[in-house]
Amino acid sequence: MHETAMRWNGLPARDSVPCRPHARQLTYNRGMNRLDLLLPFSLTPPELARDLQRELHTPSLAMLLGRGKRVGEHASDEFARALPHEYWLLGQRFGQETPHGNSGHLPLATHLAKAKGITLEAGFWFILQPFHLHVARDHLVLTDPRQLKISEDESHILFDTAQSLFAEVGKTLLYADAGLWLLHADDWHELQTASPDAACGHNVDIWMAQGERARDWRRLQNEVQMHWHNHAINDERAARGQKPINSVWLWGGAATEDVDTRRFDVIHTSSNAGSAATNGLLASLQAHQASGVDALLASTTARPLLLLDDLTETILAEDWAEWIARLNAMETQWFAPLLEALRTGRIRQFGITLGHHAALRHIDVSASSLRKFWKKPSLSVLAA
Repeated sequence: MHETAMRWNGLPARDSVPCRPHARQLTYNRGMNRLDLLLPFSLTPPELARDLQRELHTPSLAMLLGRGKRVGEHASDEFARALPHEYWLLGQRFGQETPHGNSGHLPLATHLAKAKGITLEAGFWFILQPFHLHVARDHLVLTDPRQLKISEDESHILFDTAQSLFAEVGKTLLYADAGLWLLHADDWHELQTASPDAACGHNVDIWMAQGERARDWRRLQNEVQMHWHNHAINDERAARGQKPINSVWLWGGAATEDVDTRRFDVIHTSSNAGSAATNGLLASLQAHQASGVDALLASTTARPLLLLDDLTETILAEDWAEWIARLNAMETQWFAPLLEALRTGRIRQFGITLGHHAALRHIDVSASSLRKFWKKPSLSVLAA
């Protein structure tokens, strides 16, 4: 037995213990001090809460929430430029204090470029994403880009058109992937922009870039929209029953000199279909994926975070049946093993952060909390 482990258990050092051929080996499992779980869009409208909870089969989550202690709640401005959980993740990188408070934009362009192996010319860069704008009765609505399923061929063709338009005004546009491009625009550095998930489903006029050079941006956006209107690519998409790609969304502005090369606590995520904002935040935190609870608990990070971001897409699409299905699927893969790890001491303290579009709710639960038999397992805390 290792000398320090023996001393921890109150045993003398190795050299003072007689060697016994078949002595029973003593072990000590210190476990993980704390694990945090972030579950965006798990809070539900009060008027739907009872019906939704009736369809959930998540007894382990009910045990964790029912016997946990509510330790805080943070409301967000409904017109904030990012979602509450996006600001929360940004706060992990900046030590809980984000550079813009909880109302500014997310400076992620340079981090996404670095994650994709793209070297940027010094200056100020934005993320530019091809989008679908839905025409409502008296306004335009931004549609979740996950629904577009843009192919590389489609994106390259549309990118070439947009790139020439930006080049005409002296701005560099780089291709990162089918759904994400990078724009060099030093003179637009003061623009305040909104993350796509924050803007989706809303009147885009409220969420458009704001600032002294906003008119210049709107002019170029309109140019792109006119060139893409009735484009052959969109005719082909319409024939397949797909939404047209008819606009671009500007956000995530950041200066190249602001990229932080320090290492932060690793964030473990199971999400493989996250938004560009989530992926950028994870890139800034140098996150990597965990395949399950055992892999997560094998981490040497002092205080790791598990992000389960599979519900966001369902809420933006207002698909409650899929929301139920995805949350139920988390029971076997995540909630039941996490509950067992807490019971057996592999995790000592477990924090759960629940969220929706305008608030976060924080729950703490420990092994001693689970022994409070008088507190019934319950999902009632999921009602916003």
